Amino acid sequence: MPRTYTLGIFIFPDVEVLDFCGPFEVFSVTGNQIEPGTFRVLTVGHTAEPLAARNGLKVIPDYGFADCPPLDIVLIPGGQGTRPLIHNEHVLAWIYEQAAACELVLSVCTGSLLLAKAGMLDGLEATTHHLALDLLREVGPKVKVRDDTRVIDNGRVITSAGVASGIDMSFHVVAKLLGQEVAERAARYIEYPWPPLP
Repeated sequence: MPRTYTLGIFIFPDVEVLDFCGPFEVFSVTGNQIEPGTFRVLTVGHTAEPLAARNGLKVIPDYGFADCPPLDIVLIPGGQGTRPLIHNEHVLAWIYEQAAACELVLSVCTGSLLLAKAGMLDGLEATTHHLALDLLREVGPKVKVRDDTRVIDNGRVITSAGVASGIDMSFHVVAKLLGQEVAERAARYIEYPWPPLP
């Protein structure tokens, strides 16, 4: 029986749609069609009330902070909605608690701003959307910000650049946990060009 990883994706008002839907698809396809039972993917909001993602997509989180089950992996996506959350102590505390407890901590795009503000990127290399690199440097002065790669793996903490790079990161994580062959089969299933050409 394969191990099941419970992966929680934090969603919030004005979250970038592909930032969370891309990884949701990769991990769900892997856990349902490719290697059944390996990933249980769920979404977590501040509450379980419906919210509007970027460009108006309505989304209903599976859980709120109060009833979120224990997670093995937490994923923090980005989008314009991260800007006000930088100053939300309740959200930052939840991210810190989850990141401290989880085996893997992932971010897509400006989700890295929230990890940086929560102190989870201090002393680590990290990336974000190319238009937010300076903002990451400002929010996380102890972060080694890089602009030359789409995915940065620090071992337990993995960050990715803007929007579609979260899909690359997700396949990277599938390969890290389940092997390259499983990741390549999942990529073929959704017809995504991974691994990327050198």
